[in-house]
Amino acid sequence: MSNRKRSAALATAAALAGAAVWASAPVAMAEVVDVNYSCKTPIGDKSAVSPIDIKGVKSGSGYKITMSWQKGVSSSPVELGAGSMEPSATIKLGGADSGTMTVTGAANQAAIPENTPIKINDLSGTYTPEKTGKVTFTAAVLTIKALGTTTTCTPTNSPGPSLTLDVTASGGGSGDELPQTGPEDSAIALGTFGGTVLLAGAAGVLWLTRRRQQPS
Repeated sequence: MSNRKRSAALATAAALAGAAVWASAPVAMAEVVDVNYSCKTPIGDKSAVSPIDIKGVKSGSGYKITMSWQKGVSSSPVELGAGSMEPSATIKLGGADSGTMTVTGAANQAAIPENTPIKINDLSGTYTPEKTGKVTFTAAVLTIKALGTTTTCTPTNSPGPSLTLDVTASGGGSGDELPQTGPEDSAIALGTFGGTVLLAGAAGVLWLTRRRQQPS
């Protein structure tokens, strides 16, 4: 086999291997996590435990993050009429990112009887990655506004992440410079031979052919 054909075969094999690794890599990992909430309410302190589920779905350049409560938290000494309760929450970011994001949702559609655990509707928000890597999403503070009062519920058991996403920053950058390679590495990675360059990667293979000037 000629050196030209051997270089082409190596570059093509590298492209296929890279694509296979990319396809098999996990994009998201979700886990329902029990969260122990300590709530500060207008009538005193209350506590509740609720399993929390957080899901992420790709949406444009970001992700739609949805937070779900599987059990009710806190309660009210009086009935909460339809549309009188407005919930919101923060989600703590970890891993490749940091800080918090806010998720919100619609007010309660049905009345909530007095002294009944308040079931929180699904809350959602948009997360736009600023860094590339694995980002974790962990339940943080829940806020309930109703009848002119505010209740805040804070996790006390240091819950683990409910979701881990493998994200790419907008524009595809990671904030770090790409590693430098030597001439030999570059020739293998790009599959350079003759007047043609083979760009191999998980996204596919692109051929760029340089037109040779004919002698006049």
